[in-house]
Amino acid sequence: MSHPKAKVISANDLRAGHTVYRTATGGWSRYITQAEVITDEAEAQLHLLDAIGHATVVVGAYLVDVTQGPEGPVPVALRERFRAQGPSIQPTKQRSTPEARHVSA
Repeated sequence: MSHPKAKVISANDLRAGHTVYRTATGGWSRYITQAEVITDEAEAQLHLLDAIGHATVVVGAYLVDVTQGPEGPVPVALRERFRAQGPSIQPTKQRSTPEARHVSA
């Protein structure tokens, strides 16, 4: 018999585009450590359907396999670990160069 896989629900914040995680209260947090960990597959599917229903708050909700780390859930997949860490580069204000001002679209 296999052990149930722990899961969290991840999505993207519709306004800011940040990766967010569903909390135990049904809210959303940017921090995976605050995510609700679900071990029952049927319960995970029900929570996912509820999350998909928040179309005015988040988009692209899906289940993420996690393991329990010392500070909370840790994604199993490398892609999800990157998403949980946030952007690898910080956005900066683009400078307007003389060349850029003369380019027409």
